[in-house]
Amino acid sequence: MRLCAAATVGALSFALVTGCSGGGSDEGSKDSGTAAKAPSAAELKKLIVADGEVPGYKVAAVPATRAKPITTDSTRCLPLARVMSGLPPAGAAAQTDRLATENRPKSPSDKATSLDDLADGKFEEAIHKSLDRDVTTITLASYDGDGAGKALASLRTAVPACASGFPAAQAGTKVRFTKVAEERAVTTGGGSVAFSATMDTGDGDPAPVHAAVVRTGNSLAVYFTTNLGAMMDKKAYVVSPEVVKAQQAKLK
Repeated sequence: MRLCAAATVGALSFALVTGCSGGGSDEGSKDSGTAAKAPSAAELKKLIVADGEVPGYKVAAVPATRAKPITTDSTRCLPLARVMSGLPPAGAAAQTDRLATENRPKSPSDKATSLDDLADGKFEEAIHKSLDRDVTTITLASYDGDGAGKALASLRTAVPACASGFPAAQAGTKVRFTKVAEERAVTTGGGSVAFSATMDTGDGDPAPVHAAVVRTGNSLAVYFTTNLGAMMDKKAYVVSPEVVKAQQAKLK
């Protein structure tokens, strides 16, 4: 992916920065949490991860300048667009969120770069390295009654239904997701769905983002991870496992 394409992806703010059962797990889907009252926003804030609780990551509030949600005219694909906006797949009674940014460890080769180095292509390499880190939005959402189960089911249906992609927009900019694919589900909680979505950057290089939604009782944990450096270097990445592990541990 060229720098201009990466800038396009960054401008669309997929990460809200200024993403063994295929894509779904039904484990524990009949838990007793369906009839309970939804936890309040105050209760969710006590349950979401805080800084210092995810090794190797800085956890902070989602910036006030967060991107506008991704929208689509495709009703069946709307749950996917919501999750990729850092939102639960369906409207919730209460929700809260955080942004977890991976700390990039310094390598022995990290040093100041001269203008001569920049002329030799080191500038682009430095940009790639600086962007090669996971950025994950974590959203906790709670539902009354069986709302959590229905919201997760809508996402489980949307993944195969939108496999060939769908048109979308963000802040007036049109985008096209060319592919949606199931990914390995998180085998914890009361059911989960995981997927990747690939965006057309306009230069022929794919820009994949990754998401997972995990149910615990009548609450959902939404994880959306992007890594611009990995996209630019065409390296594989997934939803940050360290973030999922830390957050799910607080929800047990």
